[in-house]
Amino acid sequence: MAQQLAVEIRNVVKEYGGHRALKGVSLEVMEGSVFGLLGPNGAGKTTLIRMLTGITAPDQGTIGFFGAPWTREHIRSVGYLPEERGLYKSMRVGEQALYLARLRGLSRSEAESRLRSWFERLEVDGWWNREVADLSKGMAQKVQFIAAVVHQPRLLILDEPLSGFDPINAQRIREAILAIRKDWGTTVLLSTHDMGSVEELCDAVALLHHGEVLLTGPVHTLREQARDGRIAVRYRGNAIGFADAIGATAQLLSSQLEEDPHFQRAVVQLAPGMELPEWIRQVSRSVDLWSVAPHATTMRDIFIHAVQHLPSQA
Repeated sequence: MAQQLAVEIRNVVKEYGGHRALKGVSLEVMEGSVFGLLGPNGAGKTTLIRMLTGITAPDQGTIGFFGAPWTREHIRSVGYLPEERGLYKSMRVGEQALYLARLRGLSRSEAESRLRSWFERLEVDGWWNREVADLSKGMAQKVQFIAAVVHQPRLLILDEPLSGFDPINAQRIREAILAIRKDWGTTVLLSTHDMGSVEELCDAVALLHHGEVLLTGPVHTLREQARDGRIAVRYRGNAIGFADAIGATAQLLSSQLEEDPHFQRAVVQLAPGMELPEWIRQVSRSVDLWSVAPHATTMRDIFIHAVQHLPSQA
């Protein structure tokens, strides 16, 4: 069965007082995927999220939601954890969570059953009858995460969900996100600057910059495109001899001495038309190659390279 689109954004434009926050943005988010929405501050991510949560609407363009035009009726099918957190400090934690769950259309009994299960899962069950004001920042974030997912949304939007968490609790939330996608088929839109989370969670990403889509696609495809003939090499010898040996067959991008001074690591980019087996054959005549493998390009590398190589804004 073919995978359908969860969110389809076509040529969306949004202006605020003469400032064009989005400049004809088009994106496709597949159902059941974790989609990373990346970009520097001011790129347009928040504006896009506000449209998907019904806070604002496009000036131009269209937004589709699981095959239908987006309307405010779809809000019940969306879970949203905003970057700016906020709970009513004078309420008790369980009372606050129940209130938020009832707003999502759950009965009191169903809401309490689901909430207590989540409280236990994320280790906040001992806080049910405590006041919200007593919660630490991390505990408050857990409660708000639970409130965003308790109604089992079709689309879950998470804006910097891991900020402020220690590594153990950050990993616990990552695992919960993957479980939600697997168990419910929920589509997750993840807005973050945390490239580690992108590497671990995301099937596809879009990089926004100044209101435009700079690049988008599956993570594995973007990595392969960014690799662009670059390979990682471990060899026995010195850097000068290695540079002489590769000659015009490749460009030396970096070189690093290992703890054992007899070995070095390097990253090279093969010359156009040069095939890897032929390169190995030529270079191994004068260099003692110990390992050769495709260079592992990270999403952080791709992000930084894409933004830094843009034309400067006047």
